[in-house]
Amino acid sequence: MEREEEEEDIVCLDASFFMNNDYQLTTFAFGSHEIELLCLQSASTDFDLTGQLVWPGALLMNNYLSKHAHLLQGCSIIELGSGVGITGILCSKFCHKVVLTDHNEEVLKILKQNIQLHSSPESFGNSTGLVAEKLEWGNSDQITQVIDKYSGGFDLILGADICFQQSSVPLLFETAEQLLQVRGRGKCKFILAYVSRAKIMDALILDEASRHRMQMTEVAGTRSVVGNLQGVIYEITLK
Repeated sequence: MEREEEEEDIVCLDASFFMNNDYQLTTFAFGSHEIELLCLQSASTDFDLTGQLVWPGALLMNNYLSKHAHLLQGCSIIELGSGVGITGILCSKFCHKVVLTDHNEEVLKILKQNIQLHSSPESFGNSTGLVAEKLEWGNSDQITQVIDKYSGGFDLILGADICFQQSSVPLLFETAEQLLQVRGRGKCKFILAYVSRAKIMDALILDEASRHRMQMTEVAGTRSVVGNLQGVIYEITLK
């Protein structure tokens, strides 16, 4: 009888309970460039689905890139933690190849929808080189698959507001290091739009960069307030 009562207390929830798929077509402006894409207006209840939102650091990154579009001209780019794809889609205006990556299947679905949205004849820019790939940081099989598929490497690695979970930061830098090594020292750069939310994270990203033999340089003039938090752009290269 007691076991039956215990079993009655167990609540089983389907995974869909945690998902919010109420995407809205939203327009964002960065300088003279407008991007229209599907995204959530509020967070999902599942921490792992943060990529369904446009985060403050992505706005910081896109404002920076729109003002320095010469950095992107003719480049091949891979973005880590692309979410809904707002940064990669902006880059596709200037780059011949943009690979957007995320690890979450639900986020990849909306990312691919947004890529499709910008692959129509009515969409802006040149989106022919805009593709999505699954990439979980620290997953050696997936990292190897991406490196093998894009064997020429990339000119730039981008990451916008992707440092908010302590356990993922070492894996992020491990992944970035392997991608930087494809081209070698001085031939590939990791641009990180960082938003400071905790002093421990501020120290952790510097420690991880050092541990992976990377030089982390703050880009002059990029420190600003984004969403009531301090944001900055870093350029990260192999030492």
